[in-house]
Amino acid sequence: MGFDAEDRTRPWQSEPKVNLKQLDYFVRVAELGSFSKAAQILNIAQPALSRQVRLLETDLRATLLQRTGRGVVLTEAGKRLFDHSVGILQLVSRVREDIESSRGEPAGRIVVGLPPSMGRLLTLPLVEEFRRVLPKARLAIVEGLSTHLSEWISTGRVDLGLLYNPESQAALEITPILDESLGLISPAKGGAGTKVSPRSTAKLSELARLPLILPERSHTLRKLIETQAALSGHKLRVALEISSVQSIIDLVRAGYGHAVLTPSAVAASGDPRAFRLRTLVEPRITSTLCLAVSAHKPMTPLSRRVLRMLRERIVAAVGADAATHNKLR
Repeated sequence: MGFDAEDRTRPWQSEPKVNLKQLDYFVRVAELGSFSKAAQILNIAQPALSRQVRLLETDLRATLLQRTGRGVVLTEAGKRLFDHSVGILQLVSRVREDIESSRGEPAGRIVVGLPPSMGRLLTLPLVEEFRRVLPKARLAIVEGLSTHLSEWISTGRVDLGLLYNPESQAALEITPILDESLGLISPAKGGAGTKVSPRSTAKLSELARLPLILPERSHTLRKLIETQAALSGHKLRVALEISSVQSIIDLVRAGYGHAVLTPSAVAASGDPRAFRLRTLVEPRITSTLCLAVSAHKPMTPLSRRVLRMLRERIVAAVGADAATHNKLR
């Protein structure tokens, strides 16, 4: 079928009318595998989100997403569009970044995710420095477990964050910045019904004789401890399961048991002298704190500045050479 004169003079009328918002919506749905989750993250009504994706499919004359009992999956056409869309959105973001850089001082809004223990150490100094050196920008801080923070970063709810012992994920770029040897935390005056050795180290085998207060099983710290105990042939004696690290600290102080935590968690308690910290040996168990950002979202001048601030605040809070079990990379 040929084109008439009007078609030749106005060829754009036959081209798909795809816009950046539709591509962004499509990428979010594809990444999360769910319209409802994407609608929540994007803060729009699910029917409106579905309508935009349908318009995209209509314009491209292709089915992009296939509904299943568990959500949606990409079709072959959807996979091709997804790869192109990520590149397009990254390019647009870089253009915006270049324009912002030309204006001098970084501006905009950034959301930082912190685990609770680090939140107590870093929030106040980070906010103070941010307001002093970046008055045109806005900072939001959210706290959560590392498993939650990694999901929030990959879905765009959080721009960058600190994670403990994260698993490798295609959606995240992860940089280790701090190794801390885990230690046995006990009340400074003993307690918890079991005699505690005054040594500065504790063997992993000693944990089996002590009532422990540990996070729930989904917590990365709990997984790390239990894995090492199982490999060493020891069964832990779990007295209490508490999700909040600060609550664990409070219960240890009150004499309800012992805990296995990082030195920074004890420092964040506000009263480190109330506890005895003994580094675990045979084997030594190390917890790694990492900086994480989205692998699909380019860094902006603002995010780079905040990353540097976080590194500097961690050095100031933990100490670059505070002890042999602290190593800043």
